[in-house]
Amino acid sequence: MFFPPRFIPLVVKQVTRHRTRSLLTIAGVAIAMFLFCTVQAMQSGVKAATRVTALDTTLVVYRENRYCPFSSRLPQHYQSRIEAIDGVASAVPMRILVSNCRASLDVVTFRGVPQEQFIEQYAQGFDIMAGSLEDWVRRSDAALVGESLATRRGVKVGDRFSAGGITVYVAGIIGSDEPQDRNVAYTHLSFIQEASKRGGTGGIVTQFNVKVDDPGQLESVADAIDAEFARDQEPTSTYAEKAFVARAASDILEIVNFATWLGWGSLAAVFALVANAIVLAVQDRIRDLAVLQTLGYSSSLIGNLIVAEGALMGLSGGLVGALLAFLVIDQGRFSLTMEGLNVEIASDPMIIVFGIFMSIALGVLAGLVPAWQASRREIASCFRAV
Repeated sequence: MFFPPRFIPLVVKQVTRHRTRSLLTIAGVAIAMFLFCTVQAMQSGVKAATRVTALDTTLVVYRENRYCPFSSRLPQHYQSRIEAIDGVASAVPMRILVSNCRASLDVVTFRGVPQEQFIEQYAQGFDIMAGSLEDWVRRSDAALVGESLATRRGVKVGDRFSAGGITVYVAGIIGSDEPQDRNVAYTHLSFIQEASKRGGTGGIVTQFNVKVDDPGQLESVADAIDAEFARDQEPTSTYAEKAFVARAASDILEIVNFATWLGWGSLAAVFALVANAIVLAVQDRIRDLAVLQTLGYSSSLIGNLIVAEGALMGLSGGLVGALLAFLVIDQGRFSLTMEGLNVEIASDPMIIVFGIFMSIALGVLAGLVPAWQASRREIASCFRAV
C-alpha cells in the first residue's frame, strides 16, 4: 500500500462519502476491538498471576483437601516446626477472610498478619500512597488497603468499611508490583482471629507463607513440610505461590480460555465488517473508478487507494475500541477473584497498541480482494456497468 501523501484527502473523502455506512462499520469495528482488547487484558493478567520464574522463593502451606479460606484451618503453632525445616528462611502465619469465596469481580479479601513480621517482611516492598504505617501499628482494627481494592470500593484514609462481617479503619493505601497485594487489605492477625472466632478459639490461621533460602529447593522444601505434618490432625498441602494461584483460580482460567475464542471471533468480525463496507463502496463507484483511470490513475494506484480505505476504517474503529477498553479497565481496576486470590485484568498500553495494529492489518487484508478486482476492470466495462 504505497501512494503519495497528497492522495490521503481523497481516501478520507471516499470513506466519508457514505457517512452512515462508514460510521456503522467503524462502530462495529470499535465494539469488536473493545472485546478483543479486554480478552487480551484478561489473558495478560492470568499470565502475570501464574507465571513461574527462577526467582520465586515463596511457598504457600494450606490445609490438605481444602480450597476456600473458610475451610482451611491450621494451628498457628505449626510456624515453629516449619521454620525448623532445612531450607526454610521464614514462615508467616496468615488468617484470610473473604467476602465471597466463589469467582467474582468484586471480592474483599482481608489478610491478617503478625505485626512484627509484616513490618520486617512486607512493608518494605510496599509504596504507602496515602496514610502511614505508624497509624496502622497504633490501631488494632486498622487496615492497609491495596490501591485497586480502594479504587473499586471508593475508600480513602480515615474511612471505615465493612465486608465479610468485619469492619476496619483505613490507615493507609498501598501500592505494589504484585497484583495480589493491590487487591487485599492487610490487618493485624490477632484482630482477624478475634473477629472470625464466632464462638471458637484463637490461634488458628488459614495458611503459612514460607520463604526458602534457595529457589531451586522449592519442591524439596514443600515435600518436607507436607511430610512433617502428614500424620497430624491437620495435614498440609504445600505449593509454590504461583502454582497455588493457578490451582485456586482454575475456574477463572477456564473462563479466560473460553473468552479467547470470543477474542478471535471479534477479529473475524472486524475483517467481515470492513470487507463488506469496501465491497459495497467499490460497487457504488465503478464508474468513478473508470473516470480516475481516464484521468491517468494507474491500476496499482487505484488498488492502493481502496486498500487504504480499509486501513483507515480499521484504524478508526480500532483506535476508538482499544482506547475505550484501556480507559474502562484502568479506571475500573477489575480483578477476577477466586478463593481469596486475585487475577487482575491488566491495563497494559501494549495491549492497546497490539489491538490497533491488528485492526489496521485486518483492514488492509479486507481491502485486498476488492482492490485487486477493481484494478483489473477495463475502462469500457466500468462505463457499461449499471
